[in-house]
Amino acid sequence: MMEICEQIKIIRRGTVDLIEEQDLVEKLSRGKPLRIKAGFDPTAPDLHLGHTVLLQKLKVFQDLGHQVIFLIGDHTAMIGDPTGQSETRPVLSERDIKMNVMTYEAQISKVLDKRKIQVVYNSAWLAKMSGVELLKLASSYNVARMLERDDFAKRYKAGRSIRIHEFLYPLLQGYDSVQLRADVELGGADQKFNLLIGRELQREAGQAPQIVITVPLLVGTDGVRKMSKSFGNHIPIAGQPNDMFGKVMSIPDTLMGIYFELLTDRPLEIIEQMKKQIKKGELHPRVVKQELAMDLVRRFHGEAAAKVALNEFERVFREGDSPTDIEAFNLPASSQTIELVDLLVQIGLVESKSEAKRLVTQGAVEVNSEKVGEVNHQLACSGEYVLRVGKRRFKKAFFK
Repeated sequence: MMEICEQIKIIRRGTVDLIEEQDLVEKLSRGKPLRIKAGFDPTAPDLHLGHTVLLQKLKVFQDLGHQVIFLIGDHTAMIGDPTGQSETRPVLSERDIKMNVMTYEAQISKVLDKRKIQVVYNSAWLAKMSGVELLKLASSYNVARMLERDDFAKRYKAGRSIRIHEFLYPLLQGYDSVQLRADVELGGADQKFNLLIGRELQREAGQAPQIVITVPLLVGTDGVRKMSKSFGNHIPIAGQPNDMFGKVMSIPDTLMGIYFELLTDRPLEIIEQMKKQIKKGELHPRVVKQELAMDLVRRFHGEAAAKVALNEFERVFREGDSPTDIEAFNLPASSQTIELVDLLVQIGLVESKSEAKRLVTQGAVEVNSEKVGEVNHQLACSGEYVLRVGKRRFKKAFFK
């Protein structure tokens, strides 16, 4: 069996919080497989690379011989996780939830060994809770402590509505840990509050508190906000290989290192070496980004699909589908974003913002070979973009 210190080193890669490390050492020292819980609310049918950060960490535990519990929050999805929300989430119907759930198991098998996963649904116990049991659970936490949570505090201070059922969400998530007797719970960095409640409820139930491990929130293709379908900056893992390749090529250069660390198995030493070579000008960022795109497409779609996607990308930009000499515009880089329609006007690909919106709506605009259909699509003010309107109008934008 692998030494505990080596296991901790592997587990620590790409994490934000590990609470408490000594408790994890003690649990591992027992020599028995731990119960590793991660919950996913089926609020959308497609998982994206942001979800994969958590799946990757689950795979680490699975490879170390522990029991991975993939919790589908079909019951809590009807409440909606308030984490990071400035408004109350709309309530999903049972039909929408069931439709979304149908796609999850096939998608997670692209990362995890499905034969070794325990898939559970929290409706199995939450749907059976009586009113008295729910009141007892609600009495275990007070409003003042709930309002310490950052997103609730901001909404309360701004006078925005907080519905009572939203306070129940973190309690129900914590109760899931009690029901599953979880040894470890994984979640995004924004889930820390919810995961810590699980520790408290387990203590009250006479259980050893779970270890809390949080992972970073993957920044989306806009280079600014966390990856989310609602922001239009996501890369779905079940999409077409060519689309995945093109979207990965569109991320800002500054994100390549963290994408390699969180989404691939490449040794950290190799990743650091690549970053240094790029900084010294010994390695072109585009070459490294192509390696990243190949790694990810290969993982989710296979070697053959990765090669086809690479060839298609090179064909579009290097073999005559685009002109050999594309007019380039150098623009000042910043930490801000710019609307695609504004950029199209700024570099002269279209004459007006209304024309740009019309072309985007018609599906006639591509960014780095990826068709864009959102009129409010944002781009990071960093890196390089090849913009295409129609079949023959190309321009490059360099943010430096």
